[in-house]
Order: sequence, then C-alpha cells, then structure tokens
Amino acid sequence: MKKRILSITVAVLLFLNGCQSAPSEFMLYQDTVSSSGYSTDSRLTAGDLFAENLVVIPKEEDIGNDEQLTSSASLLVDITDHKVVYADHVYDRLYPASLTKLMTALIAIRYGELTDMVTFSNNASHITEIGAKVCGFEEGDTISLEALLNSMLVYSGNDAAIAIAEHVGGSVETFAQMMNDEAVKIGAVHTNFVNPNGLHDDNQYTTAYDLYLIFNELIQYDTARSIIKSSSYEAEYTDKDGNSEHKTFDSTILYLDGEKTLDPVLEVIGGKSGTTSKAGNCLVLLVKDSQGKEYVAVILKASGKEALYSQMTYLLTKASLE
Repeated sequence: MKKRILSITVAVLLFLNGCQSAPSEFMLYQDTVSSSGYSTDSRLTAGDLFAENLVVIPKEEDIGNDEQLTSSASLLVDITDHKVVYADHVYDRLYPASLTKLMTALIAIRYGELTDMVTFSNNASHITEIGAKVCGFEEGDTISLEALLNSMLVYSGNDAAIAIAEHVGGSVETFAQMMNDEAVKIGAVHTNFVNPNGLHDDNQYTTAYDLYLIFNELIQYDTARSIIKSSSYEAEYTDKDGNSEHKTFDSTILYLDGEKTLDPVLEVIGGKSGTTSKAGNCLVLLVKDSQGKEYVAVILKASGKEALYSQMTYLLTKASLE
C-alpha cells in the first residue's frame, strides 16, 4: 500500500512540474499499478505507456489564449512530432459526457474478448434517463462484444456501454473501478469514473488533458481506429426469441457524414462526441494532415452543437498552419 501511494504521488508531482520526458520514476509508478488483479496487455510494457507517444503539458501554464475559442477547454496535440500546438484550461475539471465511452472501449479491448457473446440484462436494456441515447436492444438479446463496441463508439448507445461493463467487469461498479485503475495507470490522475456511459453524475469528471491521454491509448489499437472512422455500423444480433436481427447506427461525428468539413489539407480519421446539459457539447478527434502527421484535438463544454463544430474546425486550422 505504501509503495502504491508513493508511486501515485511521484506521478502526480511529475505532471504538476511539467516534466517533458519519461524518467525512471514513471516506470516505478507503472510497474506498481500493473500488479492489480486485471490481466495486462502483452503488447504493452510500462515503458511503452510513458515513452515517445506521450506529450506532457505543464499544469501551471496554458499554451495559447485565442479569444475565438470560447469553450471551457481546448487542446490540440501533434502526436507525430509529440508536441503541443494549442492548450487552454486543459487541467480544469469538467464533465466528460459520452467521451467516457473512450475509456469503456479501452477497457473492453484490453481486458475483454471481442468474440464473446453478450446477453442484455434488464439493467442494460432499461435506461430511463430522459434524452439518453440508446441502441434499443431488449433484455435477452444476444450480441457480440465487438458489435457492442461498434454500437457504443459509432452511435454512442448508452445501453451498449452498460452491457459491455456488466460483461467485462461483472457489474457496473466493478467496471468503474477498472476504469479508474486504468486511468491512474496511464497518468489520467485528474479523472474519476462512476459509470461507463457518461450519463451525468457529479462525481464523474475529467480534464481535456486526461481525455487526450485516454484517447491516445485507445488509438494504439487498430480495432479502435477502424471503429471510430465509421460513418455508420450495422449490428447483427439474436433477439430474445432466437431470431436473427440487425440494426443500423449512424455516427454522431458530423465530419464523417460530410455535414461538416475541414480545411482540405486535413482528414478526419475518427473520434467521439458527447453531450449532456451539464457537460455541454464535447468532441475528441483524430485527424491527419497532407504530410501524414496526426493530431488529437479536444473541445470540452462548448455552448451548443454549432459552436462545438465551428470551434473544432477553427482549432484544427492551427494544425494546417504548422
């Protein structure tokens, strides 16, 4: 226990001090946390997690103060050259809305078997919150974990997220603990999860920087990249009576269906959006420029959908000007 506390303290201090590299203290932190009961991904080591793919931003200073970017937090990171292009209020505590599902997806890919068949519970199929987006699966329906992952990331189905959590974690509560353990493991120490879908809870919060860390981990997986670039997804499943069924879900990312466009030198690879009344309108994107350089962009708590997309489009002009 003392080692764990010391390790977490070291990691937090390094983030607060704005360390620009991955010294040995990070390795102690990673090795200690990875001794949890969850299986580890054999493709990743502690060194991988805090090595060349990580961009660290000093907490005490913002890199940019553009008056046209009025959302509560904005972040643009060049993940090819590993540098910050723009950062404003990236450590402010904000609500993640459905960007929560990025961590849910990361846990599902790392610790779940995508070929598993999942049966919808009463809890997963009966989300009663007004306005909550659901795929509409019913109790007793059976679907693969991979199809659920697609339905959750493409369409942002809150019921799909609950079904994933119950299957991988055994319960929503256990899965939320897995999410928090994983957040600490990758350095997202200013985040707390209580549910897998992002429906509002005052105790569920994050920062723009932590979401960059989570998203950056997720896009290391080809499965995730393939899903987040999809403009639609057709889910095949078996209903509770044993009949083969399918549902088609459209992406929530307006750049993917052509409703919103970027500078021609930029291509949207994919992303995730999220909206609640308290979180505002949020969006995380992975984009690529004409030279093949990739960027992660984050906008949190924009005042509406139009403001969200206009600010994201404007933020990404800073990538095309590099």
